[in-house]
Order: sequence, then C-alpha cells, then structure tokens
Amino acid sequence: MTRVYNFSAGPAVLPQEVLRIAADEMLDWHGSGMSVMEMSHRGKEFISIYEAAERDLRELLAVPANYRILFLQGGGIGENAIVPMNMLGRKAQPAVVDFVHTGSWSGKSIKEAKKYCTVNVAASSESQKFTAIPARDTWKLSKDAAYVHICTNETIDGVEFQFAPDVGDVPLVADMSSHILSRVIDVSKYGVIFGGAQKNIGPAGLTLVIVREDLIGHALTICPSAFDWKLVAENHSMYNTPPTYAIYIAGLVFQWLKKQGGVAAMERRNVAKAALLYDYLDSTDFYINKVAKDCRSRMNVPFFLTDESLNEVFLAGAKERNLLQLKGHKSVGGMRASIYNAMPIEGVQALVDYLKEFERKHG
Repeated sequence: MTRVYNFSAGPAVLPQEVLRIAADEMLDWHGSGMSVMEMSHRGKEFISIYEAAERDLRELLAVPANYRILFLQGGGIGENAIVPMNMLGRKAQPAVVDFVHTGSWSGKSIKEAKKYCTVNVAASSESQKFTAIPARDTWKLSKDAAYVHICTNETIDGVEFQFAPDVGDVPLVADMSSHILSRVIDVSKYGVIFGGAQKNIGPAGLTLVIVREDLIGHALTICPSAFDWKLVAENHSMYNTPPTYAIYIAGLVFQWLKKQGGVAAMERRNVAKAALLYDYLDSTDFYINKVAKDCRSRMNVPFFLTDESLNEVFLAGAKERNLLQLKGHKSVGGMRASIYNAMPIEGVQALVDYLKEFERKHG
C-alpha cells in the first residue's frame, strides 16, 4: 500500500498511528465485541470514550474550569448561525455584532449573521484582496456589540492571526476551524471558540465549541433545541445522538498529540514546516505568495506560478510524485498546500524538492 502526501484543506490528513489504531479496533473495541460505530452513545463504553476525549482536549488547550466543551454537529458553517442564536439573547433586539472581515470564511459568517442581527464590519482587508489582517487600532468597534467575531485562520486566503485581539469586555468569538491545536492559545481571552474537526482533529461531522459558562443560557427562542448550548451542556453533549465515531477518532488524535509533547511541541514543528516552504517560495520569482509576512498562515499556504499556463502541468507532475490536493480553491485559483499537524516535515520537504525540480525544468 502506498500512502501519499495529502495536502487537502479538509477533510485532511490524519496521523497514520491513529488510523492504524482505528483499523485494529474497527470490529472489536477493547474487548467489547462491538465497533465504536455500533455503540449506544449512552452506553458505558462510549461514555468512557467521550469523557477521555473531553478530558484530553481540556488538558491540551489548558481550558479553564469556567469553560464548557461541547461536541456538536453542523460544522463551522453551522456555527455561523448557532453562535448568534445563542449569543444575541444577552442584548436587546435588534442586537449588533462586530465582524473583522479577513477572507472567505469570515465573509460567510457575516452573510449568515445578517439573518439574525445587525452586522457591523469593524474592519476589512477586502481592498487588499485578503492578503493581510487589519491592524487592531483601525477596527471600528460598536459601543454595545453582543460580541466580536473573527476567523483566526482563513483556510482559503492563507492569513492567520498571530495575536489574540483585545476587544475589552465584549466577548470575542473565534472560528478556529483550520488551526485549532496547531499553536498555543490563551483560551481565557475568548468568549467562544469553535471549529469543524476535519482539519486538525478528525473526520468531518464533528464540531467543537468551547464556551465560557456565563455566555450559556441566552439562546433566542428560534434556536433549535439540539443547538441550544444550555441544553447541550446540561446533557454533556448527549441531548441528541452525537457524532460518536468522529468523537472517537478525535479522542485518538488528542492522545496522539499528547504523545508528541502537546500543543507547544506541535507548534514548534509547525513553525519549522511553514518556514521550510515559505523560505523557498520567497527565494524565487517563479512562485508567488501574496500574503503579508506578518500574518501568513502556518496551516494553509497559497501560492501561484508566475506563468499560470503551467498550472495543469504542475499538478500532473505533483500527482506522479504522490503529492496530492495542491490545487487552490476555485475562488482564488493557483495552488495551496495545507500542512496541518498530521503532515510530517518529510511531506513538506518532498513538496519543496518538487517545487525546485519543476522550476529547473520550466523556469
């Protein structure tokens, strides 16, 4: 069997160790005689899996005791509706929400939130074609916003917050779908953190929400009960049937991360991987990365060939070398290498070697 280097933006590469464990346990989890796929979410076997996953995630991110961890469904896009439906009840209606528009995903969040509240775009880098993050001192925040929403890593555009912005007493909501667990964060600086699992955590279908307890219990009456954080928290993410197998895989990933030395150790690896790729892209005029250096994503690296007529030839050659999913998002074109936690540095080196080879041949 040949394993490729999978640079997909998501669903994305998983640690091979995790896949092997899941394969070994597919038919019989720990002598239960059942696959995890077959277990009741209320049975003792799955409850033990769930509790371990929640405990390990809390440890990995040093989640404070006054925050709840919720395992939900709906993905990051679903949370674009679920967050306002849970947060707006704290304010008189119609409430205002501040957004910082830094790319495609924050743009989707803005569009969805407009169904439920008045949106104030406090800052935007659209005029710069989303190649930078607006300086904090340029943000025009509202006086009494329900919350401030940011996307801390834009998967498509390749920009990443390198800081946690200070927004005063207003809750800061962060979509961390594509870089959660890749770097050390101070959870206490955020009111809500959410993310789809299919980038750095596990298979598609699971969504994580980390929410400060005082922000729970304010859902609008239109909020579906399955997505009311208060009901979900009171029922330990079991109000409805959760995505059990996805939680199981996430738990295995959390265990793997702990074996690697935790998030701090993973961040050091990610810095090294990103530097390896960016340093080469910066050394040549054959390829272009348009993102400002102070906010380049460590997880998603978009780049372009100066001669874009070579795009298909480039992708065909990459496929021959088992370097897959390098085509950029259709909305921006070019190429994109997603180098999440599970991508080994050997994969990034193989990509850099191919970039050099292709330039020698076509430059």
